[in-house]
Amino acid sequence: MCGRTACSLAADNLRRACAYRDRRGQYRQPEWVRGEWYQPSYNKGPQSSGPVLLSRRHLHQDADSSERVLMNMRWGLVPSWSKQDNPSERQFNTFNCRSETMLSKSSYQGALLKGRRCVVLADGFYEWQKQSGGKQPYFIYFPQAEDTTDKETEGDEEWKGWRLLTMAGIFDCWEPPWGGEMLYTYTIITVDASKDVSFIHHRQLWLLSVLTLRMPAILDGDEAIRKWLDFAEVPTQEAVKLIQPTENIVFHPVSTFVNNVRNDRPECVAPIELGAKKEVKASPSNKGMLRWLKSSQECSPQKKENDLPKWTSQFIHSPSPKKTSADVLQQWLGKQGQPAAKKRKV
Repeated sequence: MCGRTACSLAADNLRRACAYRDRRGQYRQPEWVRGEWYQPSYNKGPQSSGPVLLSRRHLHQDADSSERVLMNMRWGLVPSWSKQDNPSERQFNTFNCRSETMLSKSSYQGALLKGRRCVVLADGFYEWQKQSGGKQPYFIYFPQAEDTTDKETEGDEEWKGWRLLTMAGIFDCWEPPWGGEMLYTYTIITVDASKDVSFIHHRQLWLLSVLTLRMPAILDGDEAIRKWLDFAEVPTQEAVKLIQPTENIVFHPVSTFVNNVRNDRPECVAPIELGAKKEVKASPSNKGMLRWLKSSQECSPQKKENDLPKWTSQFIHSPSPKKTSADVLQQWLGKQGQPAAKKRKV
């Protein structure tokens, strides 16, 4: 399943990270819809709101279906046919949708057949491994390029920062019978987990976990995203073929600080060393670590190695010998909240 995510990029940087080529090959950044409601978060749970990509044609019938918009929606799908007086005040167990039943369950079938497909955006998602002393959380995300910076390419402002995890989702729109603001909600489609992610779920019952653990259906690459979003050109029967497990992900253990959904700080995604003291309390004692995470690119070259937090990382694929994805994560933490870099004057 997918019950907790992180999406900490600022609104402007999120647009840049979602840049794409439209049907004519033109470089575009999706426009925000209800962007003023978007709030970055390191610890996002069901019933909270988050950013999704969808085709512009869902909002404007004469738009090119290959054009994309960013919209802030609530996590936990409310079907358009819901008879609740005010479903925005109720909790629904629809934050995940099993791929095997998405075309048969009434909660999802109608929206999916109408082409209401979306891409849920996140830095990554969390999964917990059961242990004798409790549960050990892990952060799971795409492998990152060696040079994950926040530099702009002159002319098209190409994004060089953190590669967002792109998860297949279904959205729907509920209209109050008395009129008023439309309620947009989404669900994340899940599939059987790959064997390496199943390892996280339960080390001792590995075989059982392969059969039971779920993971988000991840769309790897812009072509997969294009096909999933372009409902006018790609029919449902073709689009659902994209829904399958992927092994193109990496992960590392994080502190149990993330277990409380009210904790929303960089410690949630920071790698830790298993076997060391894992609890990171929200107190003045961790200010040094926070300063280091937020300014990792600006660390003095004279800083001693022993002064930095130590951690280990478990990888599904072999990391680059020059710089690992976890190294990139530390670098990205220092840049994610900063506005887009200004272009140099010629």
